[in-house]
Amino acid sequence: MSIPNTKSAKKALRQNLRRRERNLKRKEALKQALKQFRHAIMAGDKTKAEQLVPQLMKAADKAAQRRVIHPNKAARLKSRLMRRLHALA
Repeated sequence: MSIPNTKSAKKALRQNLRRRERNLKRKEALKQALKQFRHAIMAGDKTKAEQLVPQLMKAADKAAQRRVIHPNKAARLKSRLMRRLHALA
């Protein structure tokens, strides 16, 4: 890793580190929501899975809005998970 020389490069490095930390938190929130939802689906607990849907959608949309993940990936995830939820019926 190279060390920044100019004042603007040093500021850019600080900004990148802050953004990286924020993005990792968003990605982790999405992963946690996915994990909880998948566990509920595997257990066949439809009511718990339905309660987790808003949390999951919010995490996916936030990650896509901030380009942590591609918007199409968020849409694909939501679509697949909703299909799995409806298949439980």
